[in-house]
Formats: sequence, structure tokens, C-alpha cells
Amino acid sequence: MSDWSYHGGQLADAKVHFEQPTASWLDLSTGINPHAWPGVADLPIDWQRLPDVRALEALEAAAADCFGVDPAYVCAVPGTEIGLRMLGDVLPGPAAYLDPSYRTHADVFQGARPLPMADFATAQDATILLANPNNPDGSVIPTGQLIDRLRTSQQWLVIDEAFADANPELSLVHHAGDALRLVVFRSFGKFFGLAGVRLGFVIGPRRVVACYRDRLGSWPVSAAALAIGAAAYRDRNWIVAMQRTLATEAAALDAVLRGRGYEPVGACPLFRLIETDGATDLFEHLARRAILTRPFDYNPRWLRIGLPGDGEALARLDEALTRG
Repeated sequence: MSDWSYHGGQLADAKVHFEQPTASWLDLSTGINPHAWPGVADLPIDWQRLPDVRALEALEAAAADCFGVDPAYVCAVPGTEIGLRMLGDVLPGPAAYLDPSYRTHADVFQGARPLPMADFATAQDATILLANPNNPDGSVIPTGQLIDRLRTSQQWLVIDEAFADANPELSLVHHAGDALRLVVFRSFGKFFGLAGVRLGFVIGPRRVVACYRDRLGSWPVSAAALAIGAAAYRDRNWIVAMQRTLATEAAALDAVLRGRGYEPVGACPLFRLIETDGATDLFEHLARRAILTRPFDYNPRWLRIGLPGDGEALARLDEALTRG
């Protein structure tokens, strides 16, 4: 089970392990938008030239405009996974991470301690790293509670907003600036359905942005990421329409899960968590039917299910959940 519980998306291994190499798999293990931004094929990308600094500036400006923050506080990185793993060298001092959350969070700061959500309000002695909305349970910390901490604590608050594009009202990114000890990470690939682009952003005080720029060097992201990211963030009509689509499809997934006796958990429309005594068996049952979900070795009663891409995929999941 541990092979599938660290990260989602290990579809090639699942095909071998479950002896279905030619099956039409439904990958619901990642929480990535099944509806990819459609403009990629129309973009000209010059693969023979090094990424241009003006294109980088244009990307960061487009992202900043979408986020609602000054571009001076935005730095593009080749995926938030890398950005997070660099953070321990940028922010000094003791640290804690809200638990449970992303596996990566436990590795960001050397010697960081896990922090239960119940202790978040009282823990004032360390930098705190959390995800909002959280993964894997989709829980949300109210923005007012986060702002109160920023105003009262002398320590850094780091928020991984990998799923916030689907719920922009939850974001604190527009509060970023030189006056607050706030660092926010935003992911491109999850909401835009283009995880292979490997693009993310660090948003924070200019001194933090400068540290990242110094470590990343002259060409932090690829020419493809520059072109695709800038165009996608400027496509406001698609962004607004997709936010509505995801909310509608998440409600449909909730109805299917409840219809099969599972109570969905979470406020992130890109995935739902269910809790059941038979989660391990259910993971295996679905995988035998070429549907890959996400189990958790630290909680064998949990199973995370990503958003199916259309009615046919949802119906296929519904049928497989009968356990017949």
C-alpha cells in the first residue's frame, strides 16, 4: 500500500501491479483538474532560444494580476515542490507544519515538528507551514484566523495555496508585502490541469523573493512554462467559467458518494476525502477496475478521490463503488 500512499499519479506502476497495462484507466489519485486549459496547442514556443527575461517578467506580471498582488512580490519557480524544498534555506529559525498535510511539508525545514490543527492558534514560537485548502482532507482555515495570527505573531506564516485558484476567496496572497511575515505558494498545474508544465510561484516580501531569484539563477523556468503560464493567467473568462464548472462537478461527485453510503469531506472542488473502515479494500477494489485513487498509510480509513472529468467517468466511478 505504501507504493500508492506517498504521492498520487503513479499510474504506470498501477498498470503493472494490477496487471492491466492496456486498460483505459481513470486516474483520480492526484487532485489535478481533469479539464486542462485549452490554449496550449495554439502557442508558439521557440525551443532553440534560452528563456527570455522579458517573458519571465510578463509571466510574473500576469500571475500577479490574477492573484491581486504587486509583481514585485512574485517569483516564478519550476513547480511548488522545488520552491517549498528551498524554503528551509530562506527562512531561519524553528518551524512547525500542520499535520496531516502534504508529505513535502515535513521535509521543508530541518527538525520541524508536526503541529495538530488544535494547537495552531496557540503555537507562537516557530514558523508555521500549512496548506489552505488543506490536502488531503480539503479543510479550510478561515482567512480571519490567519490574518489575526499575522498581526499578533512575530514568526513567519507560510501558506501553501496549491488549490486556492478554485476558491480564490480563501487566498491571503493579496496581503503579501514587505510589512508582513507572510509567504504564499501558488501552483499553476493543479487548477489549469497542466501539471507537466512544472510551474509555481512564491509570493512574499521582496527580501524573500530576492533570495529565491539568487538561488534559481538566470533561467528559473522553461520557455514553455513562460508562454503557457502567461497566456493562461490572462484568460480570465476561462478561469471564472472553470471555477463554476468545478463547483458544479464537485457537487455531482458528492451526490454519487452519498448515494453509495460515503460521506464526502472537504471544501476543495478538485477532490473529496472519504473515511471508512474498508478504505484499503475499496482502493484495491477500484484499482482492479482500472480506477486509481489515493490511499494513506498513516490513516488506513482514508481514501481521497479526485474529480472525474465528465459524466461518463462519474458514472463509471458510481458503478464501481457498488462493490459488487
